[in-house]
Amino acid sequence: MSSVTPAVEIRHLTYTYGRSEAVHDFSLTVQRGRCYGLFGRNGAGKTTTMKCMLNLLRPKQGEVRIFGMDPAKHEVETKSRMAYVPDQIPLYPWMTVRETLDYLRSFRLQWNKDTESHLLRRFRLDSDQRAGSLSKGQRTQVALIAAVCPEPELLVLDEPTSGLDPIVRREFIETVIGAYQETDPQNRTILISTHLISEFEGLIDEFTIMDSGRSVLTLDADLARERYKDTLEEVFIATLGA
Repeated sequence: MSSVTPAVEIRHLTYTYGRSEAVHDFSLTVQRGRCYGLFGRNGAGKTTTMKCMLNLLRPKQGEVRIFGMDPAKHEVETKSRMAYVPDQIPLYPWMTVRETLDYLRSFRLQWNKDTESHLLRRFRLDSDQRAGSLSKGQRTQVALIAAVCPEPELLVLDEPTSGLDPIVRREFIETVIGAYQETDPQNRTILISTHLISEFEGLIDEFTIMDSGRSVLTLDADLARERYKDTLEEVFIATLGA
């Protein structure tokens, strides 16, 4: 077992919305330098778990640690070392793409301009287009550029391909992850929440399957393929009986 403090540690997390329990006694550990998949159907509790990680929600029970720190007590320190892309992207509609990226860059200590230029060209984004006229996929692209360019130690992606054309999803996510991990892969950690598992085949190192707010299976991706003799998507289907 690694002596290095994990990027993410969640222990016995429980969160309720009123009387409805969204997450129950959930635990997860993400080691540094890994690409970790949090798999589950819509409504499985993935987004709630991520929001507890980010101190956007306060869990009823359990604890969360980001690089060994409690995000509720060390919010600035933890958030300065991570970037989060939610499923729904809030952008100021009157800002252009250029103004949006400059605004988001103003909150960061560092920003890789070469990566920004490369991804803008790759995604064919018009820097002068206003955010209010962008499609959901384009808003996601802008948010991912803003998340990758500060080169955070932890990148948290919640359903990052849900608004994209299926034809370009795979190439898109490989481009983003490639740009993020390229310079320092041992210190670049990714936590991806998704129900579109096939698109991340070959990128995921380890995964947890959630169902009804609970952990159903946690396994190394290579071991899962060896044990089940199948793809991660088929492992997911077999595990949930879906």
